[in-house]
Amino acid sequence: MPVYNKLVRDKILEFIESEGLAYDARILESNELLSEVKEKMIEEAKEFRAAKTVNESVEELADVLELLHTALNVFGVTYEELEEVRQQKKENRGGFEKAIYLLNVEDN
Repeated sequence: MPVYNKLVRDKILEFIESEGLAYDARILESNELLSEVKEKMIEEAKEFRAAKTVNESVEELADVLELLHTALNVFGVTYEELEEVRQQKKENRGGFEKAIYLLNVEDN
């Protein structure tokens, strides 16, 4: 029996049941959920890095976005509030559109 011990999407148990398989699962507390979202985000970021096609990349980015929404829900923060923070950081420090790759900075 494979052991997963990880956060899965809400309908995964339905898919497992439709295959006639038994499983053990539980509902996470908020503090556990946030920790597992962070772990899952790392997993999805690695899958994004490994993606070979645009379609695969977009699929992985959609997973990351879903996890962002889950984390925001745990924090009680709206996506719009997150977008305000993103915009403020962009105004203050810029975005990544120029594709600048810093090689080094001279020491004082």
